[in-house]
Amino acid sequence: MSKFDALWEYIKENGKDSLILSYDEIEKITGCPLDHSFLNYKKELLNYGYKVGKISMKNRTVIFEKTEE
Repeated sequence: MSKFDALWEYIKENGKDSLILSYDEIEKITGCPLDHSFLNYKKELLNYGYKVGKISMKNRTVIFEKTEE
């Protein structure tokens, strides 16, 4: 179980092909600040049928995309 499980579930339940979340939205969902550990945990998202498409430091957003299965 990781600190991002709530985020992965949120993305999976959303069901869209692509989803953009701000850093603030991610922090609200997870209950913890978004930090560099996110880069290590993002591979867990593949188990939920999604991947991290793009992380924008400038816009403070993350794009999540449904994987082809």
